[in-house]
Amino acid sequence: MSKVDAVVRREFEIKLAEMFPDTQSSRQVSRPQLIEVMGALKTEKYPLWLMKNKVGRGLYAIDGGATPVIGNTALKAQPVKQESFKVDYSDIAALIPNKDPNFVPFGNYADLENIIKSGIFYPAYISGPTGNGKSTMVEQICAKHKRPLIRVNLNMMTDEEQLIGSKTLADGNVEIIEGPVLIAMRTGCGLLLDEIDAGAANTLLCLQPILEGKPYYFKLKNEVIIPKEGFNIFATANTKGKGSDDGRYIGTNVLNEAFLERFAVTFEQDYPSAKIENKIIQNLMQTYNCLNVEFADNLVKWAEAIRRTFEDGGVDETITTRRMIHIVRAYAIFKTEKKAVELCCNRFDSATKMAFIDLYEKVANPEPETPVQPAVNPSQEIPF
Repeated sequence: MSKVDAVVRREFEIKLAEMFPDTQSSRQVSRPQLIEVMGALKTEKYPLWLMKNKVGRGLYAIDGGATPVIGNTALKAQPVKQESFKVDYSDIAALIPNKDPNFVPFGNYADLENIIKSGIFYPAYISGPTGNGKSTMVEQICAKHKRPLIRVNLNMMTDEEQLIGSKTLADGNVEIIEGPVLIAMRTGCGLLLDEIDAGAANTLLCLQPILEGKPYYFKLKNEVIIPKEGFNIFATANTKGKGSDDGRYIGTNVLNEAFLERFAVTFEQDYPSAKIENKIIQNLMQTYNCLNVEFADNLVKWAEAIRRTFEDGGVDETITTRRMIHIVRAYAIFKTEKKAVELCCNRFDSATKMAFIDLYEKVANPEPETPVQPAVNPSQEIPF
């Protein structure tokens, strides 16, 4: 290291200690903190000697180096201790989902139940419109059979470290934190990857060997992890990994074909039938002590009419099963049908909102049919 580099490094470390004294005891610094120090020093050069010591996402270990001094007080560096690894798997039973008394099986329920009961590794991809119970179905099957399930919601920012595992610093120790994928593999849990088509395609490639049911080499521990019996993967998505052509599901991605090919089966799930949806609504009404059979019937008719119009391209929005559940809860709170429907239509633009509310009024209060008058034959004599 040149004298100039040594001076720059010392200035940076002193400024870091002045601005963020906690970093001297924790011996770790975040990326935003580094950028603030760079701003204070009016430099655009990153402290590469620090950033090479990455211990987590956006976290860096502070090695020995020069001892920073504030005033007359030297801040002694705390050496990083040996790497440790602690994971408590004793409470896996807590991962068993709670049973929902209002749930009604439908669609692909029987097939998914057979997969889960079998214990055979058979990863399933479940696609369908938003709010139709894809994730809930997997959860409720696991709840019925007392199978632990780890649910992970994916987005563009989800990275490999969050899924598989990473290093971090805690009390001067470098610790390895296993991600949900490895925990599920070790314990034989089900793994539910929710909104998988919102994840970054390149990040998801790290799951390819795992989707084949093979042992996984965890490089941070130099360990090969063998999946425990019962481990399985379920992915839910609004698309089949081909992106959203109509723009409804902004943020969904085109996924790698080789990645998609590793799912043993793809299920397509639509909204429940009118009969099933009516039962779901009435079950929920009973739970909230607000059973109203006529209101339940009207909601189902209303939703069906909107969905038909949506499929025909007449409207750009639809009513999901999830939104019907929101309406029932609003009805339980506010006690009026009209307000419950209006509140839950507020998420739509003004024109769509008014169209949906007007349609509900017509469904709930149909105009009486005008009786057809028999035609009068002009040749017939009308008696007076």
